[in-house]
Amino acid sequence: MPGSSGNGAVTRSTLRQQIADALRDEVLAGRLQPGQEFTVKEIAEQYGVSATPVREALVDLSAQGLLDADQHRGFHVHEYSVADYRGIVEARSLVTDGMFHALEADTGRLPAPDDTRANAALAGVRRRGEEAQRASLAGDLTVLIGYDLRFWHELGNLFGNPYLADFLHRLRVQSWVCATQYLRRLTDLRGTLWSGHTDLVEALSRRDLPAAREIVDAYNAHALALVERLANG
Repeated sequence: MPGSSGNGAVTRSTLRQQIADALRDEVLAGRLQPGQEFTVKEIAEQYGVSATPVREALVDLSAQGLLDADQHRGFHVHEYSVADYRGIVEARSLVTDGMFHALEADTGRLPAPDDTRANAALAGVRRRGEEAQRASLAGDLTVLIGYDLRFWHELGNLFGNPYLADFLHRLRVQSWVCATQYLRRLTDLRGTLWSGHTDLVEALSRRDLPAAREIVDAYNAHALALVERLANG
């Protein structure tokens, strides 16, 4: 019946996304290492599901640049170099700069003081930033990544183009996948990670775009210097 097949498609799509999210988190947590190989069958057995949603999830992650397909053999975690990281940071910088240009051209994108809904959304972004900042100062990389990804995605949706926000989210996932292989070499990350999330929110709330640009530029410079230093031992 049409209703039954539709529900089945929705269930499979949801399962596909859940598997993709779980595997992405495994990569970000360092439990799946760069270059590590696995097959659809192995992942299906690990999660106790059929091969179809697993294969679809792995294809999705390959399209996002997190996995590489090995013809007739399976998949392996993509290995990013420091040069890749430089390129990703440059790309995400261009996207955020595009967001700032859009804000300059259309100040209506900034929440007005009497816009209750927009300011509630801004408060949510600020809370995400506060949690990310706490995790950063505590050196808790896993918690930081989760809040950081939500922070930037919600920030992009609030202040910019939602299509650009989605693209920025993809770049930020890739940059974290690349950076974590170096960051997890340190036993204590306290005081090492960027923690300017709330400063950026406050600058945008004040409509101070030059300050927001300076914060993002300083963040990118800090991130590049840290990864390059760790890569060089």
